[in-house]
Amino acid sequence: MKVNFPYGKNKIGFDFSNYNFNGVLNSELHDYKCDKDQFSIVEESILNPIDSPSLSSLSKGKQNIVIIASDHTRPVPSKIIIPLMLREIRKGNFKANITILIATGCHRGTKKEELIDKFGLEVFNNENIVIHDCDNSDFIKIGTLPSGGDCILNKLIIDADLLVSEGFIEPHFFAGFSGGRKSVLPGVANRKTVLANHCSEFIDDENSRTGVLENNRIHKDMIWAAKKAKLAFIVNVVINDNKEVIYCVSGEVESAHKKGCEFLNSLCRADSIESDIVVTTNGGYPLDQNIYQAVKGMTAAEATVKQNGVIIMLAKSNDGHGGKEFYRQLADEPNIEKTMDLFLSRNRNETKSDQWQTQIFLRILMKASVIYISDVDPKIIENMHMTPATSLEDALLIAKKILNNNNPSILAIPDGVSVIVI
Repeated sequence: MKVNFPYGKNKIGFDFSNYNFNGVLNSELHDYKCDKDQFSIVEESILNPIDSPSLSSLSKGKQNIVIIASDHTRPVPSKIIIPLMLREIRKGNFKANITILIATGCHRGTKKEELIDKFGLEVFNNENIVIHDCDNSDFIKIGTLPSGGDCILNKLIIDADLLVSEGFIEPHFFAGFSGGRKSVLPGVANRKTVLANHCSEFIDDENSRTGVLENNRIHKDMIWAAKKAKLAFIVNVVINDNKEVIYCVSGEVESAHKKGCEFLNSLCRADSIESDIVVTTNGGYPLDQNIYQAVKGMTAAEATVKQNGVIIMLAKSNDGHGGKEFYRQLADEPNIEKTMDLFLSRNRNETKSDQWQTQIFLRILMKASVIYISDVDPKIIENMHMTPATSLEDALLIAKKILNNNNPSILAIPDGVSVIVI
């Protein structure tokens, strides 16, 4: 009956013994046992790629090589992955000019201390690291996405003789799964391309959901962009709740990613238990640094909370709301239905920054009330149509008042971003 909820770099424990507790939806991912250490798992994968020559073979004769790496919002163990990728690339060509390009998508730029924490001092001090900027990097248009949007990508990857990437795979709330092709789009794409791909029509599509790749038009655009950019080799890991590598796939972007998704799918699916209150998180640091990212964890609760129920979200959010446009889209209009209608009326070329995140959040708010436990100014929480709370006990008291029910059913999802709720 006691559940530990990740919160920042710590955990909040709570005993539900005195409540009408429906249980816990957990991913089997976190109980998965592996008899190999993280380094060995990644090394073995890189040396045995799927549907691809080895990384050392691919690098032979290539002078301008770009490695797309994840940014500060992703718990990718780059300290393990990147040195192994660098070793294999230089095994094929020790004179290669290598650039590590940080795939920020439309996020803020990764800070120096975050780069050091992510890569370690040796890589930070000795490698050429460039941070992608979706507005100000040099870009080049390479074609038109299947959806009709312009495919405009960072010129560094187009000029590369060899393009490879690192990343991790987890359930994703509208792309189906993260990882693989996402390192290109949205990772190193121009804002205009990201906006077209994340349009309201696609976000509203029933196939743009967690764990769904088939007939997912957002995923289809991403695959097209990655292949058009000639992403030749990926190294993607699966991690547990301690952010430790338990599985790794390497090789051709589509087939290697597919194998990683199949592994996750076998462990992450959980049957819905409809409940009045669902308590969830965004998996702790680094995924719960802001409200913007926390929307992902809320979608797991959305799939199992009763209509007009309550979602209690624990997310430290030490970085605040996570996006000015995201905040304004919610705070400036008290009528959430009006904002949703506005979004749905826009075509893909009229998509505004962060609209997709707001659209999904509005969908959640139209189903359930959200109580938010965080380090954020309570006024900001209220402006974003949520109710602030200082503790889980406090949040449950507020939830009972909202529901006008002294004995509501309660469900816990300790890690909302690792579970695919069916």
